[in-house]
Amino acid sequence: MKKIGRGKHIAFYIGSLHKGGAERVFVNLAEYFTKEGYRVTMVTQYRKEDEYSLPEGIARVISEIDEKEITGSRVVNFCRRLKKLHLIWKKYDPDLVLSCIGKNNFMTVVTTMGTRTRPVVSVVGEAREEYPGRVMPMLANLLFPFAAGVILQTERSRNFFSERVGKRAVILPNSLNPDFMKPRYEGERKPQIVSVGRMDANKNHEMMIRAFARLSGKYPEYVLTIYGDGELHSYLKALAEDLGVGERVELPGVIPNVAQRIEKASLFLLTSFSEGVSNALIEALATGLPVIATDVPSGGTVELMTDGVDGLIIPVGDQKALEEAMDRLLGDPVYAQRLGREAVKIQERLAPERVNRLWKEYFDSMMDECFDD
Repeated sequence: MKKIGRGKHIAFYIGSLHKGGAERVFVNLAEYFTKEGYRVTMVTQYRKEDEYSLPEGIARVISEIDEKEITGSRVVNFCRRLKKLHLIWKKYDPDLVLSCIGKNNFMTVVTTMGTRTRPVVSVVGEAREEYPGRVMPMLANLLFPFAAGVILQTERSRNFFSERVGKRAVILPNSLNPDFMKPRYEGERKPQIVSVGRMDANKNHEMMIRAFARLSGKYPEYVLTIYGDGELHSYLKALAEDLGVGERVELPGVIPNVAQRIEKASLFLLTSFSEGVSNALIEALATGLPVIATDVPSGGTVELMTDGVDGLIIPVGDQKALEEAMDRLLGDPVYAQRLGREAVKIQERLAPERVNRLWKEYFDSMMDECFDD
């Protein structure tokens, strides 16, 4: 006999709720399903500082083993973590568990075996980054067929996995942060170029700063503001100084209310070597900013935008192409704003109510199969 919606129980499994893209997606989904009347349990390996808060009514369970259980053997510790996670599924008995990111997906598939819980794994980043080397892809192709469902974010990601995995995978987008669901700013633009993201080698902010420096003489009124923090913060600051644009490159760190900070900018840049589907890019498009973004291998950029229609797409790591694209948009504000007005239409496609409904339909189909068994 089928359960009605209010009797369904969904669990989410992730490393922590430390503020990041995947973590925010999980919290938003958990909140949505709670409002829809589902029982929701959030299982994380750890509890960290600066986490997203969970709405009332969502249970939080920590799966990391106690300190007294930790030994000098990584193999023993890993096996104990698997055992504890298995016991959590047995105790809380969710109908379905959604996991994401690398080994979390492996652990979910393995630990739900022998339980009534159906695992659904999701690949949220660049598959080659999430499953590097030779062993990780082999394990993914071995274990993912045992999952009840596989969620990918781009069509290109199918090609990374075996045909058996790729054929049964579904493409589900992330919903837009509600803070960005608002009318486009149509006033005068600030002479400001913006970017948002962690300051690590993958984001390639170095190329961004070098391109800005090359164009700084032609556009002396512009500043470059990169919101975020990370291990390369000091290096990037020193690089800007060395290139003679130290006073025009702003690195304010992580700040609240990003939507308000970037909405009046003239241009948004994404220069990453790899991404899944970038939340920062989604939000820039939704804000209606003229955008230049790299064609990351996962296909995340081309899933979101069309070159020359709602933004400009350049090859990964191509500084000359970046300079030419920046020059084109800064030199032709009318064309840049035309791209921005097309970009804002992504709000319709990724509106939370629309995207959440897609996730609900998929999850319900998984659980209904379970109840019919």
